[in-house]
Amino acid sequence: MSAAGVRFAVRAVPRGGRDAIDGVTDAGELRCRVSAAPADGAANKALLRLVAAALGVPPSAVTLEAGATSRTKRLRAEGVDPVALRARWPGLDVRV
Repeated sequence: MSAAGVRFAVRAVPRGGRDAIDGVTDAGELRCRVSAAPADGAANKALLRLVAAALGVPPSAVTLEAGATSRTKRLRAEGVDPVALRARWPGLDVRV
């Protein structure tokens, strides 16, 4: 486990009808959909909660590093084992 956490890319789909993780894209990004609209950062907040729940960490352990207004975002997750993360979502480009 890295004290600095792991970083990975997410391809977000706001107003996706439901909150779900749909797997990994060909580009190595985690594909996530959230039902929230992107207004006032609601979709970003929903995305962080969704990813934190999927990783089994508190929402405060997942932060948005880049891409606040883009569909492609870079997240950092603290307290996550990179090996377990790669095993859970094969093809995900995880950086330590």
